[in-house]
Amino acid sequence: MATERIIMPQLGESVTEGTISKWMIGVGEHVNKYDPLAEVMTDKVNAEVPSSFTGVIKELIAGEGETLAVGEVMCTIETEQVVEQTQTVVNVEEKSSEEDEDKEELVIDKKEKIRYSPAVLKLSQEHDIDLNQVKGTGAGGRITRKDVLRVLENGEIQKTAKTETNPVQTSVQVPVHASNHTAQLTAQSVINVPIVQGDVAIPINGVRKAIADKMVRSKNEIPHAWMMVEVDVTNLVDYRHAIKDKFKKQEGYNLTFFAFFVKAVAQALKEYPQLNSMWAGDKIIRKNDVNLSIAVATEDELFTPIIKHADEKTIKGIAREINDLAIKVRNGKLTVEDLQGGTFTVNNTGSIGSVQSMGIINHPQVAILQVESIIKRPVVMENNMIAVRDMINLCLSLDHRVLDGFICGKFLHRIKEILEKTSKENTTIY
Repeated sequence: MATERIIMPQLGESVTEGTISKWMIGVGEHVNKYDPLAEVMTDKVNAEVPSSFTGVIKELIAGEGETLAVGEVMCTIETEQVVEQTQTVVNVEEKSSEEDEDKEELVIDKKEKIRYSPAVLKLSQEHDIDLNQVKGTGAGGRITRKDVLRVLENGEIQKTAKTETNPVQTSVQVPVHASNHTAQLTAQSVINVPIVQGDVAIPINGVRKAIADKMVRSKNEIPHAWMMVEVDVTNLVDYRHAIKDKFKKQEGYNLTFFAFFVKAVAQALKEYPQLNSMWAGDKIIRKNDVNLSIAVATEDELFTPIIKHADEKTIKGIAREINDLAIKVRNGKLTVEDLQGGTFTVNNTGSIGSVQSMGIINHPQVAILQVESIIKRPVVMENNMIAVRDMINLCLSLDHRVLDGFICGKFLHRIKEILEKTSKENTTIY
């Protein structure tokens, strides 16, 4: 018999961790290769993790509700295949590189012969926490990152004299996971907020924590700049109103304003490919495909499914994909494929009544466009007459490492031009 490990997979582009929401098997159960083992939740998708082997489950390393970095061990399985087993003993004090910190091996304390994950060891070292005093809530009493964070938040364990000499302490959570061999470090201050009768304390679940970590990373790493244009979409509004009922009857789904905006963005990105890029640290990757992430929110979660090759699709085709992806989000049916490969994000903030906003860029993309509400306003026309027109603001956040105001201004002007020319006479939705 050989013991194999099942590790947390990368369930989507830029996903760095996942939360085990439900184990579908138990210790001692026999599973076949590709049988589902657990349901895992990330900031992008809920998915089942299949077994890579046929055998008997030996140990569940992580418990339900526990968040693991990509590459960390979820469980072990005994297989019938005989393989040579080796054990790596790691001295934590000698681990200095980011690559070492990202190893999948559990670290073994030589003295106590107790297994700790790299994330647990890193946190305990950062805060001088004696792990022998921490009560583990993981499988088999294993100490998890949540256990160490609970100790930090509640002050359950006295710190060493070295720590106590500094009266001002900031709790720093360092998830030990990496994307493209770059460790993501998230600083998070623990704040004591008074709770009085009537207040509601809402635990941070896996999805909300993952969203928060990603947003902090984007704001910390990306030098955001912002600009806006206003667009007269009166002709577009009239055109859409004239055909929407017939379209719904024929196609079975709505022809939304958002489909027109997505199509205009896709066309402009082909003409200004600088905005269809990725920041890769030592290089800028200009993407060939125009794959548009659209932000879709539920009550507590935010997803960014992808419209692939949006520049090749008609307005009708884009409307259909928007409808299908929205249904998937509401029903929890998004797949990993639905969330991979986005090159630019379009956010329909106008659907909730916003008229002006600055979006946070969807890392590692270099820009995000906020499509705001269409509102009627008095506008001074070219003949100096005042008329009531349907106006909308388009707000662009840009990564100033890659883009500057000149090229982004031209990009926005091109979108404005396309939208203001959209009409029954100039535009077909098919």
